[in-house]
Amino acid sequence: MSQSELDATWQRDGFLSPVKIIDAKEASRHRRALEDAESKAGPQHYLDKAHTVLTSPLELACHPAMLDIVESLIGPDILLYNVVYIVKEPHSESFVSWHQDLAYWGFDSDDQVSAWLALAPATQLSGCMRMIPGSYRYGRYGHTATDDANNVLKMGQTVVGVSDAEAVVCPLQPGEASFHHGWTLHSSGPNSSDDRRIGLNIQYLATHVRQMNHDQDSAMLVRGVDNYGHFAQDIPASRDLDAEALARRDEMVARFQDIYGNSGQASPTS
Repeated sequence: MSQSELDATWQRDGFLSPVKIIDAKEASRHRRALEDAESKAGPQHYLDKAHTVLTSPLELACHPAMLDIVESLIGPDILLYNVVYIVKEPHSESFVSWHQDLAYWGFDSDDQVSAWLALAPATQLSGCMRMIPGSYRYGRYGHTATDDANNVLKMGQTVVGVSDAEAVVCPLQPGEASFHHGWTLHSSGPNSSDDRRIGLNIQYLATHVRQMNHDQDSAMLVRGVDNYGHFAQDIPASRDLDAEALARRDEMVARFQDIYGNSGQASPTS
């Protein structure tokens, strides 16, 4: 995809999918790294700041092919805000209802990009993401709290009345990624397949973005320069599952609950 085609697609739809980042062999290596960490430290699903405790997600979040796409969307000065593994086990009924990421993150700007990198096949059968083209143009939609134990979103926050007929299914093969705007409506279904659906969700911000819900939020500069200093500095993982890094992450996870709670919503993305 040329730069002009990328720009046109992003402006029209508010997402890009699929984009090849690494080959299948590399994706398999990174899957093994996750599953090795799980064997040592338990599930890593939805644990914030994975790049501060594990080297594999740090490598992927800083991959030049990822940052090149992000730079084309939000400019050359880029903060890495959060990295989260999202795992749906085989034959899981878990789903993610229609929602928008920026509805609960507390930023003063929407110069943000969400990336979702597949480490296992993300298909319709396994519950890949669906997106509503152009929905980002309308800003924040109203979210309604719902009560469904299978909804991964912690408060069940849902944009009601979304037409599934308008949705675009975004399947990904291992090593492929999607990128979406923080106001783009998206959801994902249950995993009815025999394999785990494993994705790495990565959040990038332009350096001028400010956190409005908390005065101690943190991020990490991964490209360009930061002339603003709105965020404390995350410490990247130098080795896997370091005790001090794990303790710092516990503090950051607690801080995220404050941030999300102050905005009336709470949860990572699909």
